Amino acid sequence: MNWLSAEWLTAPFELGFQQRALIGGSLAAIALALVGTWVVIRGMSFLGDALVHGVVPGIALAILLDFNVLVGAMLAAVVMMLGINLVHRQTSFSEDTSIGLLFVGMLGLGVILISRTDAFAGNLTEILFGDALGVTSADIAMLGVLGAVTIVVSVLLYRPFLVLSFNEQKAQLLGLRPRLAHSALLALIAVAIIGSYQTVGTLLVFGLLVGPPATAALLVRRVPLIMGLAVVIGVLSVAVGLMVSYHADTSGSATIAVVPIALFFVVLAGRSLRERFARPLPVASQP
Repeated sequence: MNWLSAEWLTAPFELGFQQRALIGGSLAAIALALVGTWVVIRGMSFLGDALVHGVVPGIALAILLDFNVLVGAMLAAVVMMLGINLVHRQTSFSEDTSIGLLFVGMLGLGVILISRTDAFAGNLTEILFGDALGVTSADIAMLGVLGAVTIVVSVLLYRPFLVLSFNEQKAQLLGLRPRLAHSALLALIAVAIIGSYQTVGTLLVFGLLVGPPATAALLVRRVPLIMGLAVVIGVLSVAVGLMVSYHADTSGSATIAVVPIALFFVVLAGRSLRERFARPLPVASQP
């Protein structure tokens, strides 16, 4: 099979489960790119990563008690956000300290709970690393709803999110209720992460949450353009990741997560080279 031939490009998507993986992964990438833009702009990457891990005990508890994993993940996210807020308000520690404590604690608790299940290894692998090729029609429907909610909230709260990202005091003066906007943004991030874990797993979803927006931010400046380009990069990352995974026989979820990170460093290197060659040469001093 020739490299980049029509057959090379279409073979990974000929079967139904491969097509569902592409559609589901693309929907997840759209939601994650939109909320990830705010994560990158506001410098919330550590908090985003912590939320990614914080949902693990909720998913594990749902598996143990046999109820909806999305409900369990959402409950765990709420507990984690409340815990971070409690530690930050009741102590003199920085928010990073409370995030780090909950980060490790929630992940460890999740693994402990999963270890109580009969299929410990299988459940742990699926939760942490996802199963891109196991996306069902029900998952696609859920991801479609998630994408729609993310788009609507991003449009309705665009101004509060934007002002909050650059100047919290100004947001307060303008009556934009920054604390409420911050809570809404955290909820939106949690929803996007929870809805996408099936595709790329809780450990790898961070690649699609931060990778595409960070890459887009290297290329454009305006927030709407960053969002649009991040969506394009995220969807392309899913498609390219699935193609590479198919032909190289690698993990689909992991390959999808790595593609936007690799692209970020390619763009960063290209921009650095362009700036270096565009820099004027120093003028030699006259003797």
